[in-house]
Amino acid sequence: MQPTPTLKYYDAAAYKRAQGTRSLAHTEFLRTGKLDKLGDGKRTGKRYMSYPEVAEQTGRKLEKAGTLTHARINGFHRAIRFPKLIFHRTLASMPHLGYCHVTLSKTRLARQEDVQWSFYMANFYAEIGDGERFFEAISPKFSRMYFAVATCPSQSGERLEINRAVGEDGVLFHTHDPKLAMKNVLLLGARSDELRKIIRAI
Repeated sequence: MQPTPTLKYYDAAAYKRAQGTRSLAHTEFLRTGKLDKLGDGKRTGKRYMSYPEVAEQTGRKLEKAGTLTHARINGFHRAIRFPKLIFHRTLASMPHLGYCHVTLSKTRLARQEDVQWSFYMANFYAEIGDGERFFEAISPKFSRMYFAVATCPSQSGERLEINRAVGEDGVLFHTHDPKLAMKNVLLLGARSDELRKIIRAI
């Protein structure tokens, strides 16, 4: 079921190009006194986009950013390697906002067996909730968010779900700072105390 549209989106790049075309036509009129018709007039108007179109465009940007982030993490040290597992989701009612899964791994945490976790990035900032509504209080204060959550198989075993028994209700870290996010992911992936000391020093 499609959400009831409350936001309208338009192709800003196409609109900017159309405005440039309009300006050129106006200049030509001043120079020659002839006014060329711009077709049906749509070239100077805004082309509104559907929610699926916006979601698709958002997804491409998210996955590009996720791929770049994964490359940066794996480029830090040859002893730390994470699998590349890129996929995205957009918010149904605001398809210009979304998040991207970057990688997953296992880590031995204090007083815990090996914990499986997933690392995400988002093109918005929000508080992370503890109920069905995972993102709460979406804020324009920051344009990015990075977070990792502990995961475990669901009761059916068909999918993964947040392991709320680990960390702060399943959240291992949550930040808007890309440097801090990278540091936290590397610490989760480090296998030796020596490597952890190097990472903590950056």
